Amino acid sequence: MDALVLDHISKSYGPVRAVRDVSLRVPRGELFGLIGPDGAGKTTLFRILATLLLPDAGTATVAGHDTRTRQGMRAIRELLGYMPGRFSLYQDLTVAENLDFFAALFRTTVPANYELIRDIYEPLAPFRDRRAGALSGGMKQKLALCCALIHKPEVLLLDEPTTGVDAVSRQEFWQVLAQLKARGITILVSTPYMDEAARCERVALMQEGQVLRVDTPAALQAAYPGPLYAVRARGGLYPLLLSLRAYPDTRTAYAFGEEVHLSLRPAPPAAAEAELRGYLARAGHAGVQVRRLMPTIEDTFMELLGTRPAAIAPAAP
Repeated sequence: MDALVLDHISKSYGPVRAVRDVSLRVPRGELFGLIGPDGAGKTTLFRILATLLLPDAGTATVAGHDTRTRQGMRAIRELLGYMPGRFSLYQDLTVAENLDFFAALFRTTVPANYELIRDIYEPLAPFRDRRAGALSGGMKQKLALCCALIHKPEVLLLDEPTTGVDAVSRQEFWQVLAQLKARGITILVSTPYMDEAARCERVALMQEGQVLRVDTPAALQAAYPGPLYAVRARGGLYPLLLSLRAYPDTRTAYAFGEEVHLSLRPAPPAAAEAELRGYLARAGHAGVQVRRLMPTIEDTFMELLGTRPAAIAPAAP
């Protein structure tokens, strides 16, 4: 039995279509990522799975329990750990008081399940008497995860848990997720950071409430069509971007830091680079640098956006 099943889920808020006919299956024990920018529909899917929202259409189950029925809701809330994107613990309670409170909600105690949270809680232990509102972003993240785990859930929902957290805390957090997965916990995590997608076993790329593709990170990168280049030149990024988008062999071109990532129609690499350099020189660009790239998850995501039908194509995030 799959741990999570979304079957043709749709949800609207008035005229805004937050989720459009989404179907996904997450097997037990998998670390699955929902990857996409803000507004892609990730949080709405989490709230539906957590029984906080009812879908307008379609069905969703968690460990076989229907999110729409009263019996299903009760069962799901017993076996689910949910960490929303916004810090939602009691800021006036201390670290220890928050943890005791959430343990009591599930009719258990902190000592009974301490083994599961030990590695996460130990950095917090010296601050057990500090109010949650006075913690740093990384410490708040660890406390929220401890509270979501204190009842030993079978399924863990983490909605953008690393947003606004420093790089070191992000790295530590993903190490913790790997340990939890090794214990057999099914984890669904969302993130706007494309570099975190590679840490998941499978990912769903989302935009404007739709799933563009579901696959392993390696398969998504391997499926990138055509050659990809990083291009830079003197004189500013925007004029270069306009020139590259007007180039006849361009598939997609978008800004990436101080460079433009350029996807070309298939051609012999040496010939393609020489022709591109000549085109840019004729367009008045000096100091042109072109180098071949290995596509990342973010490049695949942008490629999918660039090749979507114009009727539903969004602005680049």
